Amino acid sequence: MSTDSLVTHVVAALAVVIAASHALGAAARKLGQPSVIGQLFAGIALGPSLLGLAPGRVYETLFPEQIQPILTALAQVALVFFLFAVGYELDLRLLRGQGAVTAVSLGGFAIPMLMGAGVVLLFPGGFTSANGGHPVDATLTLYMAVALSITAVPVLASIIRDQGLAGSRPGTIAMASAGVIDALSWPVLAVVLVGGAHGSAQTWTVRVALLAVYMLVMLFAVRPLLVWWTHRPGALMANHVPVAVAVALGSAGATSALGLHVIFGALLAGIIMPRQRDGVPDNQLLRPLQETGGLLLPVFFTLSGMAVELGGLRMSDLLLLVVICAAAIVGKVAAGSLSARVARVPWRDSLVIGVLLNTRGLTELIVLNVGLRAGVIGERLYALLVVMALLTTAATGPLLALLRRPAGTSPAGHTGIRTGAQKAAPDIRPGPDPGQPPTADAEPAPQP
Repeated sequence: MSTDSLVTHVVAALAVVIAASHALGAAARKLGQPSVIGQLFAGIALGPSLLGLAPGRVYETLFPEQIQPILTALAQVALVFFLFAVGYELDLRLLRGQGAVTAVSLGGFAIPMLMGAGVVLLFPGGFTSANGGHPVDATLTLYMAVALSITAVPVLASIIRDQGLAGSRPGTIAMASAGVIDALSWPVLAVVLVGGAHGSAQTWTVRVALLAVYMLVMLFAVRPLLVWWTHRPGALMANHVPVAVAVALGSAGATSALGLHVIFGALLAGIIMPRQRDGVPDNQLLRPLQETGGLLLPVFFTLSGMAVELGGLRMSDLLLLVVICAAAIVGKVAAGSLSARVARVPWRDSLVIGVLLNTRGLTELIVLNVGLRAGVIGERLYALLVVMALLTTAATGPLLALLRRPAGTSPAGHTGIRTGAQKAAPDIRPGPDPGQPPTADAEPAPQP
C-alpha cells in the first residue's frame, strides 16, 4: 500500500470511528448510561464480531491490516494525554483528616483484589481454558486482582452528576476514594508487568534497576527543572503546554522502552509536573490536554471494542463470565458499603458509595488493553473482562434507582439521592465529557 493510499485509509477510518463512537455514545447518554458504553458498542459493531460478518469484505476494506498500527498509535497518544491529566490532578492530601475516605479507599482496594485473586484460585481450569491454555500463575492471579479493584473516575464523575449526587456525602466520598484506589492500582499493575516479563532473571533484574533509575531521574532531575521553568520570572505569561506534552510523551516512551506501558510514564509525568504556587493545577495547561485526549479517546474505545471477538467464546466462557461479574459486583459493593459503615456513614449512604465504586469503564479498559498487549491475558479472557466492565458500569444507574426512597419519605440530609433543591450548589463539578477526568477545580468537598 502506497503512502497516499495509507493516508486515505487512515483518514476515512478515523472519520467512521469518531462518527460512530460519538453517535452511539450520545444514544447511550439518552438511555441514562455513560457514553463509554455506546462507544464500546460502536467498536464491537465495527469489529469482526459484526461488521466482519458483512459480505463483500467491508471490514477488511475499511480497516485494512496496514493501518491498525497507526490507529493504535493514535489511541496510545490519547491515553498519554489522559493519564498525564490524571496524574497532574491527583491529590492524596484528600486523605488527611478524612476517615471515611481512607477507610473506603483501603477497603475498596484490598477486598476486590482478594476477590479477584480468589476467583482465579477457585476456578483455575476455567481461566486456563479462557486464557488460551496458559496455566494459572502468579502473574495472572495478581493481574485479575488489579482488574477487579479498578474504579473508573471519569465515568464515575459523569454518573454522580447525572444522578444528582454532586456535593452529597456519598458522592464526595466515592469520588475521592475512587481516585485513591486507582492511584494504588497503577503501581501493582506495574509490578505485574515487570514480574511477568519474559526473559532470564538477569534480564528482569536489569529492567527493574533501569526502572528505578528512571524514576529517580524523573523525581530528582526532571521535576526540579520543571519547577525552575514554571516558576522563573516571566513564566506566568508563558505557554507551558508544549513543555508538558514533551515531558509526557518522553516519559511515556521511556517506560515503553523499559517493557512497561506508555501509561505509566504519562502518569508519572503528570505527578511530577509542578502545580501553581497555591497547589492548584494550572487549568490553562490542563484543559488543552484534556480536550485533545478527549477528542482521540473514542479511537481508543472503538479499538478496544474491535478487539472483542464474541464469536470465539464458548459456553464454558459464559459460565466464567457469570463468576467474574459476581465477584466484581459483590467485591466492590460489599467493600465500599462495609468500609463506609465502619467509618460511621449511614447504611443508605454506605450502600450508595458501594454501588458507585462498582463503576468501571475507561480506566478498566486501559488495564485490560495493557494486559492484552503484554500477553498476560488472551483474546477470549479479554472479551470476557470487557463484557464485565460493560455490565458493571451499566448496572450502576439501575442499582442506584433501587436505593431511592419514595419522594417525601427521606429525612433531609440522610439519603444520598438529593432533591432538586439540594442540587442547587454542587461541590463537585465534573467535566462535561464523561470520557475526560474532572477539571482542575472539581475537587471533592471536605467530609462533613
